[in-house]
Amino acid sequence: MAQSNPTAPNPFIEEIRQQERERALREQQERSVDARLQRQGPASTQRLPDAETPCFRIDRITLGGELAGEFQWALQAAGGESGNDSPLGRCLGTEGINIVLSRLQQAVIAQGYVTTRVLAGPQDLTRGELALTLVPGRITAIRFASDPDAGPTPSKRLLLSAVPAGVGDLLNIRDIEQGLENLKRAPTAEADIQIEPSKSPDARPGDSELVVRYAQGRRLRGALSLDDSGTEATGRYQMGLTASADSLLGLNDLFYLSANHSIDDHFLGNPRKGTEGQTLHYSVPYGYWLAGFTASRSRYRQSVAGLSQDYVYGGRTENAEIKLSRLVWRSQQHKTTLSLRGFRRESRSEVDDTEIEVQHRVVGGWELGLNHKAFIGQATLEGNLTHRRGTGAFGALPAPEEAYGEGTSRMRLWAADVQLTLPFQWGEQKLRYAGQWRAQWNRTPLTPQDRFAIGGRYSVRGFDGETSLLAERGWLLRNDLGWAMGASGAELYVGLDYGHVGGPSTRYLLGNHLAGAVLGVRGALRTGPGTSSLNYDLFIGAPVWKPEGFPTARMTAGFNLNYSF
Repeated sequence: MAQSNPTAPNPFIEEIRQQERERALREQQERSVDARLQRQGPASTQRLPDAETPCFRIDRITLGGELAGEFQWALQAAGGESGNDSPLGRCLGTEGINIVLSRLQQAVIAQGYVTTRVLAGPQDLTRGELALTLVPGRITAIRFASDPDAGPTPSKRLLLSAVPAGVGDLLNIRDIEQGLENLKRAPTAEADIQIEPSKSPDARPGDSELVVRYAQGRRLRGALSLDDSGTEATGRYQMGLTASADSLLGLNDLFYLSANHSIDDHFLGNPRKGTEGQTLHYSVPYGYWLAGFTASRSRYRQSVAGLSQDYVYGGRTENAEIKLSRLVWRSQQHKTTLSLRGFRRESRSEVDDTEIEVQHRVVGGWELGLNHKAFIGQATLEGNLTHRRGTGAFGALPAPEEAYGEGTSRMRLWAADVQLTLPFQWGEQKLRYAGQWRAQWNRTPLTPQDRFAIGGRYSVRGFDGETSLLAERGWLLRNDLGWAMGASGAELYVGLDYGHVGGPSTRYLLGNHLAGAVLGVRGALRTGPGTSSLNYDLFIGAPVWKPEGFPTARMTAGFNLNYSF
């Protein structure tokens, strides 16, 4: 089915809705930490002086010293930022030589080597050669700070898994930033890394120690959630419980187990209507690597009217994935990560506890991903591009749609999303723009579970989610403009969304695009000591444009509450 009908069972829409809930849960639990210890400074515009007295003609600049061969690229900075102020062939005095030294030093620091120095020793410049010397900055120790008030010293395993550098390596601020991100990925952990001169008796110039200050509160956390993201057919109100353990093995690892259940009519117990789901996640970093495993299962049931009696139609879905990612490049303003994910998805449908064999589906395959995050002034821009392919692995079964050429378990599709966050001020008022663009393109026919859906709080807001537009490819754009309401911690926001779907299945739809608007308030309230807080999001929305005959409420109100403790 390409479009859901609130009066008839549609396992595909329910499965997609559960995927959206799980994605929201993972975004909340698997937080992203950005450590930026080195800010982009203003580029030096100082040019070489035209005339100095005394001065010496410089025809060659060389860089020597230990490991100088690895830093020859720094010589390219001698000509200035634009490269049009070369010292070669010029007559330089003390000021000019100092400018050249400063340019090379800034180039080395810009690459993260903040303790490596470029020096000019005594020499004879009458030969036309400026000989510079590199003094490498090395790490001689990585240790925890001696602080008796901080409690027992953490295990060394914590540092081995966090900092992607060792004793004897060149000190690079990028490695320290990555180590901080690993140490602080658990919400209960606080960390700081200081660079201190080496205390070793045989320390050489440039040698430093990394001194880590680390504190962690309770390793165990909990969260209770309540929202109205369900449907009338399977249960509008959803309650969830999440238990998390931070650094359980002392490896900066993260574990959580989450369960959700509808609470309409009968609390956890309506045999004819309801949804439930469980998600388990474990991930552990090692330097620039991150390995993770996630498994989930969900179930729904709804009452369907028959000729002589009502039936209970239901569906079950199980998902499992293992993912390996590596940060392949980072600079002062950019981070790029590659990832590889293997996945398996199995779904079943049943009527009155009797399985419908033809609707048994198993899909397995892999997904290759590319993530890039850029910090541009106060703005943060993040993009993801993934290619997913079904391979027949993990016991995959041919899809029923393959007989008609309308889908396959060996799907090939591309997906992308881009997010922009831009805080700014208008007078004394603090404002924030948040935009998201999400898209999908298919390279093969797709089964309904893999198609792109719009219409609801997780896609195009302003719609009640009882009905969706579902097709092989599509895109959507979400726009939020928020206003910080003083010191209350609340943000008033207005949103405008648009979505479009395309592909062969759109011929069965009432239309191919939706637009909606939303007005809401969100924020967090501290409710006790430590990390206890209540996060809330209350909103009301309405369609701006929909196809004629598309069923949805004229106004849709919703809420999302999350109590963390």
